[in-house]
Amino acid sequence: MAGKTNQSSLDRSWRNRRTIVGSIMTTVAGSCLVIALVPLVWVMGFVTVRAVGRLDLDLLTQLPPAPGLEGGGIANALIGTLMVLLVATVISVPIGVLSALYLSEFDQGGPWTRRVRFATNILSGVPSIIAGLFVFGLMVRSGLTGYSAFAGGAALALVMLPTIVRTAEEALQLVPQDLRWAALGCGATRFRTVKEIVLPAAAPAIVTGVSLATARAAGETAPLIFTALFSPYWPENFREAVATLSVLVYNFASVPFTAQQDLAWTAAFILILVVLITKILATIAVRKRQ
Repeated sequence: MAGKTNQSSLDRSWRNRRTIVGSIMTTVAGSCLVIALVPLVWVMGFVTVRAVGRLDLDLLTQLPPAPGLEGGGIANALIGTLMVLLVATVISVPIGVLSALYLSEFDQGGPWTRRVRFATNILSGVPSIIAGLFVFGLMVRSGLTGYSAFAGGAALALVMLPTIVRTAEEALQLVPQDLRWAALGCGATRFRTVKEIVLPAAAPAIVTGVSLATARAAGETAPLIFTALFSPYWPENFREAVATLSVLVYNFASVPFTAQQDLAWTAAFILILVVLITKILATIAVRKRQ
């Protein structure tokens, strides 16, 4: 009887100790969360306060003003950003999704799988400015395209590619194996199974990964400085230098003119808003998928 009493006391003591440790760790984790959120909220609030005075129709329909003049907008940078992201998406999405299909469905555990995954991991750790320098030497310096939306899109495609490959591969691996066996058991070929069963089932998660990669690329500056450069005029085609929001912020934030500085703050606010909305929509899509 005494042994059971002692054991019960030890169990209660252990449970109380675990409860205390759990409460302490919960407090520490909550404090770290607050510390991480404070600079984020402060930056977003500061940018919003500086940008709110320039949010009007002219901002979205006019060109930036000449140095020393007031008014104007960032319409050319908005269009240029869309052009560059379009090129980057057209390049990176097919390559990324096909690579993920190869890794997940056609060469599972093979030697090329290890090589491609290793290359993807290395590429994801390469600074974006290196991607810009690579495309600069390959397309701009060589005279293949010059400073253009094409070159800027190619640089951003290198930035987007690792994210798309990894998210698409994870999405494909989440598709139940039973669906593949059922399709193969009904006489479908491997290619038809992937095309009509696996890929449609993984499509929502793949789209989410593409949206996250696009949101990241939209805020890149260094690759575009070396490839798309900047232009104060309306973009006419993909073969010319174009303005982008991130480069506009970089250029206008350092000039001594109030009008340009206000446009830089407003462009920064729009970039943050685009990234925030994209992240929220991607999170909602993932939760609905789960």
